[in-house]
Amino acid sequence: MITPWNSSVLGSCPAHHTPPSGSVGIADVLENARRGLRRLEPEAAHLAARAGALLVDIRPAAQRAATGEIPGALTIERNVLEWRLDPRSDARLPFADRYDLPVIVFCQEGYTSSLAAAALQELGLHLATDLTGGFRAWRNAGLPAFPPANAPRLQPSYQPA
Repeated sequence: MITPWNSSVLGSCPAHHTPPSGSVGIADVLENARRGLRRLEPEAAHLAARAGALLVDIRPAAQRAATGEIPGALTIERNVLEWRLDPRSDARLPFADRYDLPVIVFCQEGYTSSLAAAALQELGLHLATDLTGGFRAWRNAGLPAFPPANAPRLQPSYQPA
């Protein structure tokens, strides 16, 4: 059986444990991305959203279902984010036709969203940033959030005492 990792496909490549010259680790990539962002704490992001900033949830559907969602946030999964918000893209959302769109991207913990916001800035969306600590920090701050989809729900006929 041939698989992508089978030695007959890869040949006898020696294992490389030393980083290639010029490469950087993910910690450096993240630090460089965040250097260009004005990251927002949950309370500041909430105020910005109430003032018209676009909150964008880039988490996968399974993660949103397992942990909850922010009311009013737009869901654009990470794999299509740039195409949906780039004003030059044929696949952009109708309202994404300007470069001064205030966008606050969030993920579960605030790592992936930093990289995503930096990518949006590279496209010219100079007001793009992310939510420090992600959805977890938002929820822990007591800000509005829908419960996880699999959370126990009260029956409609139930009336609290």
